[in-house]
Amino acid sequence: MNEAADRLAEVQGHIADAARRARRRPDEICLIAVSKTHDADAIRPLIVAGQRHFGENRVQEATAKWPALRAELPDVVLHLIGRLQSNKAEEAVALFDAIHSVDRSSLVQALAKACEKTGKRPQLFVQVNIGNEEQKGGCPVADLPALLAEATAAGLQIAGLMAIPPADIEPAPFFALLDELAARHALPLRSMGMSGDYETAVMLGATHVRVGTALFGARD
Repeated sequence: MNEAADRLAEVQGHIADAARRARRRPDEICLIAVSKTHDADAIRPLIVAGQRHFGENRVQEATAKWPALRAELPDVVLHLIGRLQSNKAEEAVALFDAIHSVDRSSLVQALAKACEKTGKRPQLFVQVNIGNEEQKGGCPVADLPALLAEATAAGLQIAGLMAIPPADIEPAPFFALLDELAARHALPLRSMGMSGDYETAVMLGATHVRVGTALFGARD
């Protein structure tokens, strides 16, 4: 318990310092604890320490562990940060409070149907393939205006953009580009930054940072 609280306090402190350097308020930044691959016993100490926002990569994994955890603490906020298959859209809408990986037309249409059917409206981010990497999900930068227009036409409200910069390259220019794209399209939220670069992301406009290793330790 103490170790989890110490890790959480350290990350929160780094976020606060970065926010102040950027002349921002620390409470503008939402820390998402990336709990993918971690079981309930690993998650509970962070909940006890006060963490409330958690991120998962897969619908199936989240379905297996989060309903029981949320029964214990209903105010937990669950974010889907991994790629979403269109045929899992209804399950995702039912379980998650936010979905960070809207990236293509078929998923927009599936989410619109799921929202209509379930009556739920999770917060939505369009994932942008900010580094134009073939192996990564995300909407190409050039296609972003059309995808946002399609989402609006389908009745979806997009709250922000998400991106994962290329590995082993300085991330700052990619964060700056995502911030610029969000501003250009009048979107208030930017989901960017992970354990190795979240302070840089905060300096460059992140409203949501997705931190796993720095909170849970190295994965097996």
